[in-house]
Amino acid sequence: MARQSISFTKPNDEWLKTQVDSNEYSSKSELINDLVRQARKQQAQVDWIRTKLEKAEKSGFTNDRKDEILAQSKSLLNGEL
Repeated sequence: MARQSISFTKPNDEWLKTQVDSNEYSSKSELINDLVRQARKQQAQVDWIRTKLEKAEKSGFTNDRKDEILAQSKSLLNGEL
């Protein structure tokens, strides 16, 4: 595992300490890794939505119904795609 040295503002450091002190995470490193995983997953979801929007914009229309698009989006957000 790569080792990094990073600095936090006082409010962010206090929030990190609170999370670890509440036994939600065993260390700041574990918490930061979890936050990065969440951010990566969120970025993948944004990229998927952006791709769908770009495809729809280029085609001028979509044959998908609103409920189908909504169901696909919810599936992605739930990690099912």
